[in-house]
Amino acid sequence: MALQQKTKVVLLACGSFNPVTNMHLRMFELARDHLEDTGKYRVVRGIISPVGDAYKKKGLIEACHRVEMAKQATENSSWITVDDWESQQAEWVETAKVVRHHHSELLSAEQNVDEADTVKTVKRRRVEENEDACSSADHNRPGAPELKLLCGADVLESFSVPNLWKPEDIEEIVGRYGLVCVTRGGCDAEKFVNQSDVLFQHRKNIHIVREWVTNDISATHVRRSLRRGRSVRYLLPDRVLDYIQDRCLYSAESEKKYTDVILAPFQRYTKNTE
Repeated sequence: MALQQKTKVVLLACGSFNPVTNMHLRMFELARDHLEDTGKYRVVRGIISPVGDAYKKKGLIEACHRVEMAKQATENSSWITVDDWESQQAEWVETAKVVRHHHSELLSAEQNVDEADTVKTVKRRRVEENEDACSSADHNRPGAPELKLLCGADVLESFSVPNLWKPEDIEEIVGRYGLVCVTRGGCDAEKFVNQSDVLFQHRKNIHIVREWVTNDISATHVRRSLRRGRSVRYLLPDRVLDYIQDRCLYSAESEKKYTDVILAPFQRYTKNTE
């Protein structure tokens, strides 16, 4: 009996990474173990995609620093990388579009793996220009890696917040690509799936990963400790902590940034519903 060929998977994590923490990195390891333990998948890459400054979340420092800290954090990883495409966009980019972009990049790389660099450039440009219309046939092309969004249970919960997500984006992300959700203490991911008709419909595309060694590290708690002069060592990679301390990045003043600014999704989606 022939062995079943394992499906290649790329994990994409979108977020502020303000700053990147050990828990962010730990999520990738947990997700890879979970998927590969099923015997169906082989995780070949992880991608960290920090959000751009136009997201305007309270306390969000400049993307150039957040991207660099993520690069410092993953420098010794053999499979987790950082991509700055999202962070370089002038306007906030919906997560569905970020997922679509990276999937198109994967298809382009797969198609052109044995071709000359000039041909690869042309084909990649064509794929990007048509990424919004990428066909389901391309998406299901044999041998192409699957792209799954890696997130915490708080993202599942956020799907129910009015004007934070477009319903069609949720449908696309979960139905077409899939989620790998790592639970944190106090979050009931199964409950969120059960309470949402869309998530329940695509529940087979949602992989819930339980972290039995509970760890509630959050970037918010890290920033609070930093501006209070408290130690955050062992919560962040050492190189990230050194980067923060060398540049005095997080302070009471930086936490006030965007305090009176409406979050980009609320600005865009509320305007569209009025």
